Amino acid sequence: MLTGLFSRRTIGAMTLSLAMLAFGTGAAHAQEAKIAAVNSDRILRESAPAKAAQTKLEAEFAKRDKDLQDMAQRLKTMSDSLDKSGPSLAAADRAQKQRDLSQLDSDFQRKQREFREDLNQRRNEELAAVLDRANKVIKQIAEQQHYDLIVQEAVYVSPRIDITDQVLKALANGATGSNSN
Repeated sequence: MLTGLFSRRTIGAMTLSLAMLAFGTGAAHAQEAKIAAVNSDRILRESAPAKAAQTKLEAEFAKRDKDLQDMAQRLKTMSDSLDKSGPSLAAADRAQKQRDLSQLDSDFQRKQREFREDLNQRRNEELAAVLDRANKVIKQIAEQQHYDLIVQEAVYVSPRIDITDQVLKALANGATGSNSN
C-alpha cells in the first residue's frame, strides 16, 4: 500500500536507515561500531596514482592533440582565404576550394570525435585502475585498524571519521594492498 507513495529507492534508503539504526542499537550493547568515510572524488583528483595517470594520458595523446590543433588552424586559414578571395575567384575555382574546405572540415570532425572517444576510453581505464588500487588500500586500512564499515559516497561526512588523507598518504607511499584478496 505504501509503495505507491514512495519510490523503491526511498524504501531502500529507509530500510537501510532502519537496519543501521538497529545495528547501531545492538552494537551499543556489545561495543561501538568503528566507521570511517573516504572521499572518492578527492582520491581521483589528488592521489599520486591519479596524477600519474593524468600525466600518462597527456603524454599518450599529446601528438594527436597537436595534430588536431594544426588541422584546426589549417581549416581556419582555408576558410579565411576563401572568405577573402572567394568573390574574385572563378566559379569553378571557388567551388573546388569550398569542396576542399568541406572535406577538411569533415576529416577534422571525424578525427576530433575519434580523439575524444579514445581519450575517454583510456581515461576510464586509468581511473578504474586508480580506484582498484585505492580500494585495495582502503581494505588494507580497514583490516589493520579494525574498521567495521568504510563508506565511499555520502551526503555528509564528519571530518572526525574522514580517512581520505590517510588513504592519499598510503597511495603516495606506494601501498597497493597486495596482501589482501
